Amino acid sequence: MDDLRADDFRADDRGLSTVEVVILAPVMILFILVLVAFGQLVDGRGAVDGAARDAARAGSIQKDQGTAMAEAEAAAAADLADVCSGPVDVRKTSAGFSAEVDPFFTVEVSCEVRGLDMLGLDVPTTLTASFSSSLDPYRRSV
Repeated sequence: MDDLRADDFRADDRGLSTVEVVILAPVMILFILVLVAFGQLVDGRGAVDGAARDAARAGSIQKDQGTAMAEAEAAAAADLADVCSGPVDVRKTSAGFSAEVDPFFTVEVSCEVRGLDMLGLDVPTTLTASFSSSLDPYRRSV
């Protein structure tokens, strides 16, 4: 046992760091990709919330319900053009379109956002947001 040298121990460790890199590099890359995918989901949540707000406001200043829904859909589609991977669905959830029936114009916006698609995972991620805006008492008369 006394004739063992320090060089003998070093020879046994040769190539160990290469094995560590080969094993850990794909794990680290996958971890970074998962972080980016979840970041896209968070960004998508903010975009859908903002689109619901913009759609409700765009609809609440219109004169009639048909025009209000058309403007709400246009506003939501413009906001979510580069966020959603499918069509943008805008539904009116308020009772009516007069201040006597319901003083609010409420819409629900939903779409399927990109997120885990970049990892090759086919997980449908449909985000939905709702927002209410009070009907403008000085709506357009023309």
